[in-house]
Amino acid sequence: MNSSSTIDRAALSKGIGRAGFFCLAFGAMIGVGWVTAMGPWLQTAGPMGAAIAFAIGGLLMLFIGFCYAEVTAMLPVSGGEVAYAYKAFGTSKSFLVGWFLSFGYLSVSAFEAISVGKILSYLYPAIDQWPLYAINGETIFGSHLLLAFLFVALITWINYVGVQNSIRFQVYLTVVFLLIVLAVGVMGFWEGQVSNLQPLFAKGADKTVISGVIAVFATVPFWLVGFDTIPQGAEEAKDSVNPRMIGILILVSIVAAVLFYILLIFSTSMVTDWSSIVGSDLFTAEAFESAFQSKFLVNSILIAILIGLLTSWNGFFLAGSRVLFAMGRGKIIAPPLGRSHQKYKTPYYAVLFSGAITFISALLGRGAMIAFVDVGSLCIAAAFLGVSFSYLRLKKAFPDQPRPYLAPGGKLTGYIAIGGSILILLAITLPASPAALKWPLEWAILLALSILGTVFWLMSKQSREKTTREERDYLILERFK
Repeated sequence: MNSSSTIDRAALSKGIGRAGFFCLAFGAMIGVGWVTAMGPWLQTAGPMGAAIAFAIGGLLMLFIGFCYAEVTAMLPVSGGEVAYAYKAFGTSKSFLVGWFLSFGYLSVSAFEAISVGKILSYLYPAIDQWPLYAINGETIFGSHLLLAFLFVALITWINYVGVQNSIRFQVYLTVVFLLIVLAVGVMGFWEGQVSNLQPLFAKGADKTVISGVIAVFATVPFWLVGFDTIPQGAEEAKDSVNPRMIGILILVSIVAAVLFYILLIFSTSMVTDWSSIVGSDLFTAEAFESAFQSKFLVNSILIAILIGLLTSWNGFFLAGSRVLFAMGRGKIIAPPLGRSHQKYKTPYYAVLFSGAITFISALLGRGAMIAFVDVGSLCIAAAFLGVSFSYLRLKKAFPDQPRPYLAPGGKLTGYIAIGGSILILLAITLPASPAALKWPLEWAILLALSILGTVFWLMSKQSREKTTREERDYLILERFK
């Protein structure tokens, strides 16, 4: 039997600092929902109802974040959830979590790729050129695919040549984004009127205040997905960032994102009569244009949208490639995915694979990609459940393992996180839920993903059987085995 000292374990460069981790998570969470979904939030629940939904949803995500913080600080290795599930439950459960999680991340990456053209077309309408085909009523333009290819190439190259470049890109864009959005938000509070918040809660013949809050609450986890990108890069933390700090940054990013969304809800609602333009595609931009009659301000918001799209894209792309890398390095599936570049110390095969999948998926257009993202949301929620169970299992099976960060509440926190994760999954799967998967397309995608995962698992059987338990422990967990 080989000892760990004789096993070749691919190493990654340590290039992520505190600001990098925060911007990785926060940039992934803020995305473009603060503009594209603001109208539906207000229409469904009203300003106060939407804010309450985000506060409750944020509290729920914080309990899941506590579980993440403890296990991430305990096992700061690449792939995050793959490692936690492996140590807690073994190889098959680790694959199950990793397979669905990588799909969730890369589906968001593909959605961002095709959305670039859509966002730029708001700035430059003439960019809609060369209509090629339509899927689900959404026309795919050749110019949009060209932009998708160029941006996929950029994101892939940035992640290929070093994590430092990816994080530097993330930090710079996040800072610019915050400067723009904070300026817009301050203008909203300064020039807006409290009276414009009325009605505080959306009401109608077919809905109540409570039903409106619940409907928005059901979507909150989707808008707060992204804090879980931190665990994927934990192994690449600079020496100045200790494991406890990595865990704390997970929680800080969740709180920051919740405050961001709530402040934007109130700021945007105050600048104009929100109920009169609630059906707008880009509600936030139209609200500020209506109030200030400034094309410059609207263009600034559109630029912020594009930046938010890129930070979200880069964060999920990095996370998805690390999940694939962790499974490859552990020889759970496709060992080449677990190789690191000799010069750049990046998971270059996983990065290239992620780039190829992102662009190929983007060919389906936004009409089909929305379905993929919806299924991806379920997959990420399932990973939340897996981490919550892993948290409890690790507490029981490895009580003496060092835990640089200890989640408050102990096992109770784990049970709340499990309950919250199940609640999220029910919101996505129950037919009566406003966030439910749509039949038959989205359920067909989930079924196909499950079948494909089974095929990959069976095809990788020989590779797994050649690797001993001792070897896999070291490959996935290193010194934390």
